[in-house]
Amino acid sequence: MVRIRGTIGEMPVDLTVELDDADWARLAQNLPAAAVQPPAAAPLPAANDPADRLWRAAQDLLRRSGSSEGPQLLDELAALAGGSGAAKGLLVRLRHSPKVKIEVRDGVQVFSWLGE
Repeated sequence: MVRIRGTIGEMPVDLTVELDDADWARLAQNLPAAAVQPPAAAPLPAANDPADRLWRAAQDLLRRSGSSEGPQLLDELAALAGGSGAAKGLLVRLRHSPKVKIEVRDGVQVFSWLGE
């Protein structure tokens, strides 16, 4: 269940939306990978979940290259994910991954794979 409270102009809004597991799954498919956080009651995504496959592919991309400059990596992720929005989400997720080290060289972030 999601509760949305606020205002539209001067009109107060208090909306409750109920979502079942299938609704959460459909919603997750339309969000960037970094934003996908299943609710506590929902099961974890299956190994064949599109967002999970995309995340593994992003890690594989950096693992194969060893290291990549941020702008180049963002372009490669956009080609992989099919758009810049999803690519930015993957880049943020890589940035926070314990498997990735980030250094700044000549003002450019360089992402390096540390691995497992």
